Amino acid sequence: MAEISEALDDQRDVLLEGAPGTGKTLSALVPALEYARRTDKTVVITTNVHQQMRQFIEDARAIVEEEPLRAVVFKGKSSMCHIDVDYQECQTLRDTTRDLVETEREREELRRQADALLDRIREGEEGAGEARSAVTDELDEVETELEELREGNVCEHYYNNLVEDTDAFFEWLFADVRTPEDIYAYADERKLCGYELLKEGMEAVDLVVCNYHHLLDPTIREQFFRWLGRDPEDVVTVFDEAHNIESVARDHATRTLTENTLESALAELEDADDSRVDPAENVLSAFLRALRETCNDALGFGEREQVGEEWYDLSIANSGRRDDLTLAFLDRYEGRGIDSEVDLALQLGKVLDQEYEDAYRNGSATTRAESQTLQAAEFVASWMADGGKLGQHPLCAVRRDAGSEEVYGRAELYTCIPRKVTEDLFAEVDASILMSATLRPFDVIEDVLGLDEPVTMAYGLEYPEERRRTLAVEAPALFSSDRDDPDTQATITDVLADAVRFTPGNCLLFFPSYAEAERYHDRLRDRADVDARLLRDGSDEDTESLRRSFVAADDAVLCTSLWGTLAEGVSFDDGAARTVAVVGVPYPRLSERLEAIQDAYDRAYDDREDAGWRYAVEIPTIRKTRQALGRVIRSPEDYGVRLLVDRRYTRESVEMGKYGVRGSFPREERAELVDVAPGKLKFSMLNFYADLDAYDGAPPQP
Repeated sequence: MAEISEALDDQRDVLLEGAPGTGKTLSALVPALEYARRTDKTVVITTNVHQQMRQFIEDARAIVEEEPLRAVVFKGKSSMCHIDVDYQECQTLRDTTRDLVETEREREELRRQADALLDRIREGEEGAGEARSAVTDELDEVETELEELREGNVCEHYYNNLVEDTDAFFEWLFADVRTPEDIYAYADERKLCGYELLKEGMEAVDLVVCNYHHLLDPTIREQFFRWLGRDPEDVVTVFDEAHNIESVARDHATRTLTENTLESALAELEDADDSRVDPAENVLSAFLRALRETCNDALGFGEREQVGEEWYDLSIANSGRRDDLTLAFLDRYEGRGIDSEVDLALQLGKVLDQEYEDAYRNGSATTRAESQTLQAAEFVASWMADGGKLGQHPLCAVRRDAGSEEVYGRAELYTCIPRKVTEDLFAEVDASILMSATLRPFDVIEDVLGLDEPVTMAYGLEYPEERRRTLAVEAPALFSSDRDDPDTQATITDVLADAVRFTPGNCLLFFPSYAEAERYHDRLRDRADVDARLLRDGSDEDTESLRRSFVAADDAVLCTSLWGTLAEGVSFDDGAARTVAVVGVPYPRLSERLEAIQDAYDRAYDDREDAGWRYAVEIPTIRKTRQALGRVIRSPEDYGVRLLVDRRYTRESVEMGKYGVRGSFPREERAELVDVAPGKLKFSMLNFYADLDAYDGAPPQP
């Protein structure tokens, strides 16, 4: 806390790595709040993990019990809207409702003026009659305007916000730390809009708890700071699970355009009466034809029949020249110039969008439409301007429509290097604290996110070392090409069966994929020596329900993927899981996206050996592995065994070149790794758990 406080005084960013369950949140939050109080700042703490959001709220409530603190928990409009409209409709409803209330207030003021002038007429005041006549004329105009506004679309909940006394809401809001669900229920009962009331109450608060996208989306961030009543330099940000910032920022920066949107844009233009229609149609129809042809050409023989309802990536990038879609677009386009016609399409799209806004405001439309021409033109402009830049990777994808069964395409400008999103954020706010159990190596996170000489600090698992054992099992390397080998499968199954048999409690097993989790779940189920409740997670499973069943048991085995939702941000405290195993080195599936990220990092950091492999593959995989190991040992009293089942984790892995990963772990974690042969694992586990008197009755026999 003292080091963080000192860094904040110097307006420096902080990278904090601390072992799971050791209090990182309070270690960052307390000095940040103290600094903000001294310097009149607001602290924004954010995560992309639901359980961590709940933990933030609990921590904030604990602080409120000791210190006066104005804190709000903010979620997106979609989760708090009482009438279920989208963001654009909500914006229009707010404007029309506010216009209605302001006009009603204007009418009441004119009525008061007319009444006062009537009294002056009765008193015989000269000119009062003429003045009252002018006021009543204006009142008639306002009454007509009110009738028109009432025929338009308004929001009853927001109307009540504006006309009723809402002081009681804010007294209730700041009496504790309220969740968005609390606010929704309070407002719904009173026919108020809790989302808009919360936005009003955010000014001059000490602490805001929110999701990543409120900070990582540049447009939302600008509005968010405005709701706070703060300039960026008056904000201190705290990011939890900060190793996830890279992937979330990448998603926010990526742009897409489907055939359907282009078709809708062209249909929209057919109904428009404007001189810019022809050039807009010309350029957008050429892009649509190019997209269709590019997707068709990229699909191999029989591949179209295999396309399902999920997006299926198609390779269109070329080495040393523009992508196939751009080349097809340039070949199909005939006109006065792409840039000039796209610009005219943008102009027309903005005009059409304003017309939709006006129609919704005056009630001639029941929903707030958005201009598809504007969306399509914005994407085409970005595609042509940015598609060849470093860190931007052009892609196409196809999917099958669930209703029509037709296959249609999508163009995507995939952002490989998220620094363009994050660097501006960290430069404009006062200071930021990025914390995680797996941030190291710090130099990589600095490069990837664009941090400027941050203060770095790390501490390991300070709980008693004798209450944990971390074993690297010398099992066969589970390369993807060897996963079907019968001997490899038999050895790993034996290891896992021993782990289950010699664990006095639950076992949590992580695999490189859900398919591997299913494979070893089924193999363990067939073992006569495994007497435990076997649970299997999958992409189509209710993971939260599985987690609850697992935690409630005392002899369960849960098989899941390391890339699922249980590998981080979920605690298995004090006996919920005694043994955790990571089976294999769970590198992500090699895809064109991953290869594009590797290539972008290689080019961006060409002075660093294997930058692409390390930044894009190895380091994220080791971070995931370390996160999974951190699901157990969550308190000083807790105990358990952590297994790394693959010889690439052992000392002999130094002979395997870049595929050996032991050296990628922090030094103090490597020091705890004990190599063990597969056949000796049961003895190591027996000795450890027996020494802690963990078995209920006689221990199992090797």
